[in-house]
Amino acid sequence: MQLTKVQQFMVFVLGLVYGALNKRLEGKPIEITLSKSAFIALVQSAGVVEKKERAIYKNLETLEKKKLIEYRNKSIHLTQKGKKWFEKSAAAVEPYVIAGEVLARADLLEHAPKTKTVLSFCQKLKE
Repeated sequence: MQLTKVQQFMVFVLGLVYGALNKRLEGKPIEITLSKSAFIALVQSAGVVEKKERAIYKNLETLEKKKLIEYRNKSIHLTQKGKKWFEKSAAAVEPYVIAGEVLARADLLEHAPKTKTVLSFCQKLKE
């Protein structure tokens, strides 16, 4: 099954959102769920998706037709097929995310002793 980049992104974001929301509740017999409108509001307010509400809604409808998401008790959920797709894509992206996090936390100059410092305006004059 082929998914567009936007559809892939929506499945990935939904998986990340549920993972983050339910991380606090691990080991407890409860879970946090979101309605379609709450999910749309969350991704828009977080700045993750810049699309209009209607476009996001249409993408979610398409994902439902492709049986990657479903609605239970007015809440949006990944299906088994959707979870499998999310886990596969998360595993592919994870090394890049980890590398970015490590580099953001690390003092790079401490680990790269042979760096040199140049004045940037001198570089611009040469160009």
